[in-house]
Amino acid sequence: MALRINDEAPDFSAETTQGPIRFHEWIGDGWAILFSHPKDFTPVCTTELGAMAGLQAEFAKRNCKVLGISVDGVSDHQAWSRDIEASQGHPVTYPLIGDPDLSIVKRYDMLPADAGDTSKGRTPMDNATARSVFVIGPDKKIKATLTYPMSTGRNFAEILRLLDSCRLTAARQVATPANWNQGDDVIILPSVSDKAAKETYPGGWKSPLPYIRMVPQPR
Repeated sequence: MALRINDEAPDFSAETTQGPIRFHEWIGDGWAILFSHPKDFTPVCTTELGAMAGLQAEFAKRNCKVLGISVDGVSDHQAWSRDIEASQGHPVTYPLIGDPDLSIVKRYDMLPADAGDTSKGRTPMDNATARSVFVIGPDKKIKATLTYPMSTGRNFAEILRLLDSCRLTAARQVATPANWNQGDDVIILPSVSDKAAKETYPGGWKSPLPYIRMVPQPR
C-alpha cells in the first residue's frame, strides 16, 4: 500500500552503523529525515551522503535527526563511509541502516513485495526506486516525500528548506509560497477567518488577490 502524507511512518527495528535502533523510539520528540539509496559504492549516492554530512549541523539546529538507508549490509556501509569522507570531505556521523533483506525499503513502498528477500546479486538498477526522502514529524507521521531518479543528485539545501517550511506550518496557521525561504512572507491559511487573522496580525496583511493574505513570517 502506497504511503501518503500524514500516514504514520512505518516503525521498524534495524542494525545501523551506530548500533541497533527502533525507529520511532530513535526519533524521540523531534523531527527526522529518512533518505534512501539503491546500493553502496554508487557515485551519485556517494556525493549525496557527503552533502548531507556537511549539512548535518543545520538539521540538528532544527531538532531533526538524519538517518540513511541503503540496500546493503552494515559492514558495506562502514567501508563506504570511509570512501565518502575521503572523497567528499565530511565524515558520515549519522547512522546508516543496513537492509540486506529488503524489508524496510519494502515497508516504505520503495521496492515491490515480489522483489525477493536479499540484496545479494541485485544491481543498483534493480533497486533504482529506492531513491526517496521522507520528512517525518514528532508525531511519527510523514509530512513530505521526495523521490529522485538515480541520475539526478538530490538538493539537500532544498530538503533543509522543506524541513523549515514543515516545521513552521506545523506550529503556525500559515502556508509558505513558491520559492519561500526563511524570513520571507507567508500566507495565512484559508481556514483562518479574517476576524481570527486580525487578532494574530493586528497590522493587517497584503492581499494581491482576495483569497491570498500575505504577512511577515511569524517568529
